[in-house]
Amino acid sequence: MEHTIVLGGGVIGLSVAFQLAMDGKTVSVLEINTCGGQASGAAAGMLAPYSEISEDPDDFFRLCLASLRAFKEWQALIKQESGMTFEFTESGSLHCVYHEADLLSLATRKAWQEEFGAKVDVLTPEELKKKEPELAEDIIGAIHYPEEAHVYAPDYVKALQQACRNRGVHIYEQLKHVSLVKTEPHIELQSASGQRFTADQLVVATGAWAKELESQLGLNLPIYPIRGQICAYHIEPGRIRHILYTSQGYLVPKANGTLVNGASEDIAGFQTEITDKGIRRLTNWNHKIVPFLAELTPFHKWAGLRPATQDGYPLIGFLRNHPRVFMACGHYRNGILLSAITAKVASAQLAGQEPPVPIALFDPERFS
Repeated sequence: MEHTIVLGGGVIGLSVAFQLAMDGKTVSVLEINTCGGQASGAAAGMLAPYSEISEDPDDFFRLCLASLRAFKEWQALIKQESGMTFEFTESGSLHCVYHEADLLSLATRKAWQEEFGAKVDVLTPEELKKKEPELAEDIIGAIHYPEEAHVYAPDYVKALQQACRNRGVHIYEQLKHVSLVKTEPHIELQSASGQRFTADQLVVATGAWAKELESQLGLNLPIYPIRGQICAYHIEPGRIRHILYTSQGYLVPKANGTLVNGASEDIAGFQTEITDKGIRRLTNWNHKIVPFLAELTPFHKWAGLRPATQDGYPLIGFLRNHPRVFMACGHYRNGILLSAITAKVASAQLAGQEPPVPIALFDPERFS
């Protein structure tokens, strides 16, 4: 039976591995640390393409939208296959503005997004107060996306990992380092301890670490780690009902009474330390959207590394000079959202079929 190795045990790698196992393939996941230990487990878990992408209805937006619309069925399948549960909340979102000039941009956004079947409303301050009574008085309007949702990322990743195991995926963690030895006539990799792994196909899903394969693959892979710092507050469950966006960041209410506030970003290599400056970037503005936060102190602070590419688009597709190697990395802020559709694209491509959405924009060799 054909064997596929997925290099990387984050949300993208685990999603691809699960889908391939569902397709009947023999699959192994190789992870240098712990599955979901970087960007995936640290994410706020938003499924919000309308809010994230404001002006460019390109194939990246189509990719994100396809994943949002696949996610309800996808998350139900993960729960069924894993025997575990995790929060999936179709809360909708409110993208809030403070200035008259910004209302025009909301109307423009509404116009093009409706062409993609979006259910969109631009709300007045009075309508907003009915939906979110705790919003600041100086918010003059918002665009409402009832389709947008969120998951509790740590539990989602744990369920994915269990679903993989239940489907027979072999997961190897704490490998420290994995090098690509050769890609022909078969895939061969070696861990830091000298353990060898062979397969017929390789899926590279190593996120911010994909750049380490540049020399072995003979490619330019401009993927860089961006540190995202997040904090969280204890609030009464239901006090905030929607994902709240402004130009400064976002607030995501979880069912357990946690309000997640993100995210400040900086370039710090592979450092994941939390900084006072990074958290202050959040606490300096969050009370301007929800005033009661001025009286609260975050109970939890954390950081993760987001894999950003030079142009902001992921690398998805086969390599022409290494036809056994499929790239699925560089998802930046959208790894949780894009996990469902990336799994479906990889599944189709590795089976020699057309992908369910156009992927030419994400050509992994476009920088070479």
